[in-house]
Amino acid sequence: MSSNALIQNKDIIIVGQQPWDTEIGSNCKNIALELSKHNRVLYINSPLDRITLLRHKDSPNVKTRLEVIKGKTNGLIHLQKNLWTYYPDEIIESINWMKHNAVYTFLNKVNNKRFARSIKKAVKQLGFKDYVLFNDNDMFRCFYLKEMLQPALSIYYSRDFMLAVDYWKTHGTTMEPELIAKSDICVANSTYLANYCKQYNANSFYVGQGCDLDTFTGYNQQKPAPLDIAYIPKPIVGYVGALQSIRLDMDIIRNLAKQRPHINIVLVGPEDGEFQKSDLHRMPNVHFLGAKNTDLLPAYISAFDVCINPQIVNQVTIGNYPRKIDEYLAMGKPTLATRTEAMSTFASHVYLGDTKEDYVRLVDKALSENSERLQHERIKFAATHTWTNNVAEIYSAIKKVLPTYA
Repeated sequence: MSSNALIQNKDIIIVGQQPWDTEIGSNCKNIALELSKHNRVLYINSPLDRITLLRHKDSPNVKTRLEVIKGKTNGLIHLQKNLWTYYPDEIIESINWMKHNAVYTFLNKVNNKRFARSIKKAVKQLGFKDYVLFNDNDMFRCFYLKEMLQPALSIYYSRDFMLAVDYWKTHGTTMEPELIAKSDICVANSTYLANYCKQYNANSFYVGQGCDLDTFTGYNQQKPAPLDIAYIPKPIVGYVGALQSIRLDMDIIRNLAKQRPHINIVLVGPEDGEFQKSDLHRMPNVHFLGAKNTDLLPAYISAFDVCINPQIVNQVTIGNYPRKIDEYLAMGKPTLATRTEAMSTFASHVYLGDTKEDYVRLVDKALSENSERLQHERIKFAATHTWTNNVAEIYSAIKKVLPTYA
């Protein structure tokens, strides 16, 4: 990262949907780690809400939060140099089911006050001053935090189009545009989401996406393939990831299997109900290998001749940054994907199709023209998608709005 791009010696508070103790990967955790290389970062865990307490009172994460709320332990934890996480010592009410806007607004403001009051305790312990508030897509619990915490700079981070999901749609259709508009800066991990934010805030920027690709780029592709794929004849067209009918187009897979019976299609990942009962299971050249541990995925991708991401284009998928594309490219694999605005960033290195017929044609093309030169170009391109570069783009966005901020 160049010194011109760097912002350092600032205090940064991160709030958002995913707590530090989440069991799944989190963009925001990676961003926090990168920010903490040059700034002090306080990562706020999501507060415990009433329904979660009632439904999951025996879970370790709930028990940890209860210990803090009861005053039995300090919620502020020093993770490493310049980085702390904080468990709020307040419970918030579960109110999203309420349809009456005035009542919901009143109670949501109460929730925000409790949350802000707790955050201020951690801020005081650390002595944070003139801090940046970085909000990871949390439009409800953090709606009023700019007013209540009075940060020197507020940033809204958009990484998914949340309003495509019913839970967020009810109140979020009004609230997210308002939150975007009143934020000082908005940053997004796809061009689609950046343009969405720009409708409400001119200071909205595409900042790309970081990925942890060492597992993929460092994999020895001369190693034997896993036993359950080793027996499958080549060429193999493969997919790794959750098999969800709301995100993937089964008709593309079905048509490819029918039109190219000599090609074997391998699907690695857990299936939803629609996939489980689909006729794809009865097709002789479609193979479901089930869910695998993350550290095994490079071995399966290595066995693929072509990788695919056959998305359905809908509100859930259209703005998503497809991290698996970077994983495919990091291993040099020819890759096919459905054309979306978010995929435009990959257009020079990925075969993009619009129809099921396109997939058949492009699989043939990908198989026929693959070369060592193209493999190296794909690996080189994927290597640019680091968390360091991602955060450098966030710093750049800040300086475009506040040129003297450093």
